[in-house]
Amino acid sequence: MFVAKVVGSLVSTQKTASMVGHKLLVVEPYRLDQARQSLKSAGRTFVAVDTVGAGEGDYVLIVQGSSARLTPETKNLPVDTVIVGIVDTVHVGQTCVYAKQTGSP
Repeated sequence: MFVAKVVGSLVSTQKTASMVGHKLLVVEPYRLDQARQSLKSAGRTFVAVDTVGAGEGDYVLIVQGSSARLTPETKNLPVDTVIVGIVDTVHVGQTCVYAKQTGSP
């Protein structure tokens, strides 16, 4: 599992029939900075199927590979990245490195 930020959406009008009706979002994985005080971009992006109603700017939990096909919503889909949760807070030791209500990464 990874923490990622939703940075955009994707619309595809021509796709395999099993993907019709599934919301696609562009996500950017995040990691801890060297000081372990904040989250920073890992420098890449993925397209993910949204199963939880996430939106742009949300920090989310994503799974990839075979784990992406283990949710009830995606078990029969040709997907590699799925959003499985919306992050409220991230704590490392005694430090809060992200809190949704303040939006601080």
